[in-house]
Amino acid sequence: MTKTITEECRLREKKHAVLIVDDIPLNIKILGEALRNDYHITISTNGEQAIEISKSDETRPDLIILDIIMPQMDGYEVCRRLKANPKTKDIPVIFITAKDKADDEVMGFQVGGVDYITKPFNIAAVLARVKTHIQLKEKNEMLERIAAIDPLTNLSNRRGIDEKLDVEWKRALRGETPISILLMDIDYFKKYNDHYGHPKGDECLVRVASVLRDSLKRPADFLARYGGEEFMVILPETDSDAAVDVGNRLRAATEASCILHECSDLICKKVTISVGVATTEPHKHGDLSPEDMIKQADVALYESKKNGRNCVSRVVV
Repeated sequence: MTKTITEECRLREKKHAVLIVDDIPLNIKILGEALRNDYHITISTNGEQAIEISKSDETRPDLIILDIIMPQMDGYEVCRRLKANPKTKDIPVIFITAKDKADDEVMGFQVGGVDYITKPFNIAAVLARVKTHIQLKEKNEMLERIAAIDPLTNLSNRRGIDEKLDVEWKRALRGETPISILLMDIDYFKKYNDHYGHPKGDECLVRVASVLRDSLKRPADFLARYGGEEFMVILPETDSDAAVDVGNRLRAATEASCILHECSDLICKKVTISVGVATTEPHKHGDLSPEDMIKQADVALYESKKNGRNCVSRVVV
């Protein structure tokens, strides 16, 4: 019986996925039987199909075992194309091939392979190498995640913002939907630090981050620390009015948290935020970039500060 995509995804949650690419059925059978107990196996008999499988969010493998000698497109070219695509460049590729000359092996590493096994191969050695490279991939992914996290607030940092904004910008382009950015700044934070000290300033940042996180309602809404006392929210599929509503909700929640700020120039003497909102529909502005949108959100934030702070201003591009 053919499995549904949902069933396939459930299997993938339990096991790492390995794609075997070879035009000889016997080789696929031998490798598949050896790996099936520990991995979710997908097979392909040609390079074009392997690339399509690898690009798909539903079927993207964690590792590829790739033959070199294949009709139409050889394994070297398949690997080159995989490494040139941002979606597939980080998938480790192990070559298993009858090409046993030193130059062939060197070429395999030059095009991006992580390992090179010559036929006839030893199954125990193949299993060991597959396990090693999947573990290395997991560790690299963990390091990538850590590198995108702000250690103080546990929110995403500027690196995480760049990655998320790139994804959502492209999605908005494809879907012809609006996208909004909120840029927020804690009012008179320098005075807070000077008065209470930097440890208390860090506590304040953590508390504000928690308030902002708890005030967002949709899983797709993305909160990050932009730097210093600034935070950013990326709101996919959100028009200007809805984005301003979110900004006002975050502003009100911050004030309602009642974090004392005796040195604030505002009457309330509590920690507050100013919010700048920028909204656009990327498909209507081909020359507009995500960086341009951040600059527009910063312009709107400046307007909020000019207007007395603890308020929300907007720019529609």
